[in-house]
Amino acid sequence: MQQLPPDARVLLICHVNPDGDALGSMLGFGLGLRRLGVRRMQATFPGPPEVPEPLKGLPGLDLLVPATEAYSDPDLVVCFDAASESRLGDLVDRLESAGTALVLDHHASNTGFGRVNLVDPHAAATSVVAEELLARLDVPLDAGIAECLYVALSTDTGSFRFEATTPAVHQLAARLLATGIRPGDISRRVFDTRPFGAVKLFGEVLGRARLEPAAAAGHGLVWTYATLDDLARHGQRPSVLEALIDSVRCTAEADVSCVVKQTAAGEWAVSMRSKGAVDVSRVAVALGGGGHRFAAGFTGRGTADEVVDRIRAELDGALTGTARG
Repeated sequence: MQQLPPDARVLLICHVNPDGDALGSMLGFGLGLRRLGVRRMQATFPGPPEVPEPLKGLPGLDLLVPATEAYSDPDLVVCFDAASESRLGDLVDRLESAGTALVLDHHASNTGFGRVNLVDPHAAATSVVAEELLARLDVPLDAGIAECLYVALSTDTGSFRFEATTPAVHQLAARLLATGIRPGDISRRVFDTRPFGAVKLFGEVLGRARLEPAAAAGHGLVWTYATLDDLARHGQRPSVLEALIDSVRCTAEADVSCVVKQTAAGEWAVSMRSKGAVDVSRVAVALGGGGHRFAAGFTGRGTADEVVDRIRAELDGALTGTARG
């Protein structure tokens, strides 16, 4: 990237419905490229150009443009936190029109769709891969870059609670904190603040949660769903539901947790989590998505019950050796 011509157009893309790791890694890397002198640069993601409320304080948001305004034939595309081309939606054509397509990711299920793939399935977050590349490019960390990468790292490790939290993760967090960012302020904004309407929405959706102890070959499944009507009734945007899986996954009687979120008529974004007995990435990949052993997702179609029926069947199949995927 140091050899890019001064007028090169760089397009940064993260996956649809971006979470903290996708958006934070992309913006942090973009701010790093800006320090290298890259000036013709855009960042984007497929779908409505709405940044989730907890992430609206991130530095680098000025890089964002709607997908409809993104460069059609950039010299370089860099993709973040997307395990497959399908996660790029209508922006997938930029992979072919770009001079070079670079993929930064940490999902074990990554399909290797880029021309250059920097994929580390052992990394706790895509931000780890992004920070390592910035270091190789001799980009020094500043507070803006660090805040983006810290949000990415802390969200994908569940505030440093998940299994991927290694000594190296804490060492990276220490380097980021050394720039002077304020972890208390960041945590309150990202994890501990939501509208009262979202609180009421969570209560309603959690009230319809279902526990199936015999599912997943006896390891247990707990799941719930949220519709567009639920969101409208409580005046909330879809992004508020991203945190709902954390309230569902704490169920003691189930290894697998699942939240099915309606995104359009007959279409659902599915988030899955495992406590370790079940590899939910196998289920997600079989159903057209991807992820990790402990966290995965896919897009389902049909009714909520039909989507969960397919999840249930794949869970049982994956554990008995009869999975269809």
